[in-house]
Amino acid sequence: MRKNIIAGNWKMNTTLCEGLELAKGLNEALQGKTPKCDVIIGTPFTHLASVVAAIDTNKIGVAAQNCADKEKGAYTGEVSAAMVASTGAKYVILGHSERRAYYHETPEILKTKVILALANGLTPIFCIGEVLEEREAGKHFDVVDEQIKSSLFDLSREDFSKIVIAYEPVWAIGTGKTASADQAQEIHTHIRQTIASKYEQSIADNCSILYGGSMNAGNVKELVSKPDVDGGLIGGASLSVENFLPIVEAF
Repeated sequence: MRKNIIAGNWKMNTTLCEGLELAKGLNEALQGKTPKCDVIIGTPFTHLASVVAAIDTNKIGVAAQNCADKEKGAYTGEVSAAMVASTGAKYVILGHSERRAYYHETPEILKTKVILALANGLTPIFCIGEVLEEREAGKHFDVVDEQIKSSLFDLSREDFSKIVIAYEPVWAIGTGKTASADQAQEIHTHIRQTIASKYEQSIADNCSILYGGSMNAGNVKELVSKPDVDGGLIGGASLSVENFLPIVEAF
């Protein structure tokens, strides 16, 4: 059975002190509760080790928001997958639309990052999705197919089965727009079919596919009621316990 997952992506927000306060607040809010989904928080690199030490990691998983496409060496300012893993973080967000757009991460770069993440025991949360022009042109299925195939389809069946997919309609991130639950279900179903065409139906059926476009407490129940929407990758709403907890509790 595939997992339901609610993952927060803090992006470039919170100082170390603020991030620790937020993580501890979420940890406290979940004490005595048994969420019906896996809960993950994606913190800045500077917070990872401190957050891992401050929370119950059996309740809350910790993710980096990126890792380098190099194993080690003279790459000033980069953070390797091994470094991420050494903090106790178990996940890494890769291929986010902001990384693709602002830092020109190519399919080949992302392929290498995925391989390095897996080699260091990290679970990649791999982001795919189309921009507004591609959606309006009816190219959204082609776009997500290419993003999956170009970066993930060289993986073995065993390694692909470790991947979490996050579909993010780029036109719905931070805009207040949200794909309808039916639109989310339609493209999540397509993604699952694409996976099955390469590997097999059982691997597709066991792949968690998260929705990553302005999910919040107001729309989460409708979105996750769809059979192929297995949770969410949450941006702004993950920056306070008050906003994030109701999304977790929607399951």
